[in-house]
Amino acid sequence: MTVKVLFFAKLREKMGIKEIEIELTQSVTLEEFEAILTAKYPIFADLPQPVLVSVNQAFAAHEQSVSVGDEVAFFPPVTGG
Repeated sequence: MTVKVLFFAKLREKMGIKEIEIELTQSVTLEEFEAILTAKYPIFADLPQPVLVSVNQAFAAHEQSVSVGDEVAFFPPVTGG
């Protein structure tokens, strides 16, 4: 089973893709998921930091659980004025 992964704005440009699917066999933390993503796509480690992350359309912390069927999205930080 898979997790859908989306990249937005400059992160999409840097990755060269807007959407991928990552295979998972069990739930992992978001931090562990990012390590899996980096192992499969090493360029992920070079994304501009900080990166905002959402799981199922809600902003998430590194302790957040990621499970099969979830959607994980990565955004560059947003500023306003």
